[in-house]
Amino acid sequence: MSGLARRPSRLWIVRHGESAGNVARDAAHAAKAHRIDIAERDMDVSLSGLGREQSEALGRWFAARPESERPNLVLASSYRRALQTAEAIRASGGLAAGTPATLVDERLREKEFGILDRLTRAGIEALHPEQAALRADLGKFYHRPPGGESWCDVILRLRGVLDTVALHHAGQRVLVVAHQVVVLCMRYLLENLDEASILAIDAEGDVTNCGVTEYAYDPHHPSSGGMMLVHYNFVAPLTAEGTPVTSEPAPEGLDESGRVANHA
Repeated sequence: MSGLARRPSRLWIVRHGESAGNVARDAAHAAKAHRIDIAERDMDVSLSGLGREQSEALGRWFAARPESERPNLVLASSYRRALQTAEAIRASGGLAAGTPATLVDERLREKEFGILDRLTRAGIEALHPEQAALRADLGKFYHRPPGGESWCDVILRLRGVLDTVALHHAGQRVLVVAHQVVVLCMRYLLENLDEASILAIDAEGDVTNCGVTEYAYDPHHPSSGGMMLVHYNFVAPLTAEGTPVTSEPAPEGLDESGRVANHA
């Protein structure tokens, strides 16, 4: 079997558009509240109005490419905001003709935060100071809050996603719509990075809503599995239309230095 037969010809990994949860998060921080006031489960939180605009702008960017260069397969997280982003891209003409219905894969879901879920900086400091100390010792790559996941846990399920793509969707132009930690952990896997390398990338800045990370298959680079990075956190599809670019702090509750950070 050839290298191409084991890889997509093109792979785009996109973070969902801005969600309504971001608005609630900002309000909680402004009020110095301990908890973010969101009525729905995290998996049921929808896009904000701006998030829909961002998703439609991204769809139009894909639509402006030749049809042979648009995605012809979509995989999405099971979370509503990711599915709505994928639907908006499709509705804006961003997919090739004949692209089948979006394949929902729960392995692409957001990192699970356990007892730190929905807590602001003040909330984590007040309610779980021991987790801040533990996180400072272990670092975000290995720290697993009670009831939640570490980055390693996310990476484990993403290995299965990439195996599925290789087995069932090789040679296709695949669009993945998911979440910030998923984007970073996919880079870790596709580029054979180590802990220090991926945390250095993370420290450079947050993954933007509807930012595009793109890989192209190149058989002349077998050491990387043939998948070569073309763009990371690419926001031109939004800025070209004057659509505001938004990002969120890493939703760990804690940054790589062990300090408490905002929860996305």
